[in-house]
Amino acid sequence: DELLLSQPDSGEQGLEIAGKLIDSGAVDLVVIDSVAALVPRAEIDGDIGDSHVGLQARMMSQAMRKLGASINKTKTIAIFINQLREKVGVMFGNPETTPGGRALKFYASVRLDVRGSTQIKGTGDQKDTNVGKETKIKVVKNKVAPPFKEALVEIMYGEGISRTGELLKIASDLDIIQKAGAWYSYKGEKIGQGSENAKKYLADHPEIFDEIDHQVRVQYGLIEEEEGSKASAAADKDSNQEVTLDLGEALEIEIEE
Repeated sequence: DELLLSQPDSGEQGLEIAGKLIDSGAVDLVVIDSVAALVPRAEIDGDIGDSHVGLQARMMSQAMRKLGASINKTKTIAIFINQLREKVGVMFGNPETTPGGRALKFYASVRLDVRGSTQIKGTGDQKDTNVGKETKIKVVKNKVAPPFKEALVEIMYGEGISRTGELLKIASDLDIIQKAGAWYSYKGEKIGQGSENAKKYLADHPEIFDEIDHQVRVQYGLIEEEEGSKASAAADKDSNQEVTLDLGEALEIEIEE
């Protein structure tokens, strides 16, 4: 009930729908997937082989002028997913570019370059199966914070970004979880051989996950130590109580994949 899906017949229609949703203020997030697939109506009506130079760029430029004002007014988050293309005949410099012209690059508050990296293998019966992929994310533009930072995240098929994988990496870097060879340990107890087994342990023991998550947040200054002590005391008092700490943060971004 919280998801509205639209498959427009043309790029103009898709952008008009996005504009009306943003203007209404009834939605918090609009995702356009993808900019490269926003085909102008003139190109759809024409024949294959016809030249339509700059049509998509002009369409995007006009749309961004309208959408930009609406986004600022309603505070709706707009995510534009894009694709990479290569410029023909480029001998020096980066030949990669994104469809849709320069307008989207100019109006975007944050632009992320998202590229797949190493495949992640499963454990046990799935040891020869690819269950996810390490993905490198680089901030190539940021109007709200320092740009050019990079992150490596694990995207698991059918799950999304692995929270247990992220927590395991960060906690290991902070020495909250100790790593010796392939083994991971927490408070002197081994929790798994290899990252996948350690992640499975954290997934199977949510109370340990929350405890480590709290320690990470304290070390990064996201919460006060006293808050954590109160939370731990409450958890000890009632073992059925779960403390969930959300890591989410919303940004207006353009993703290049």
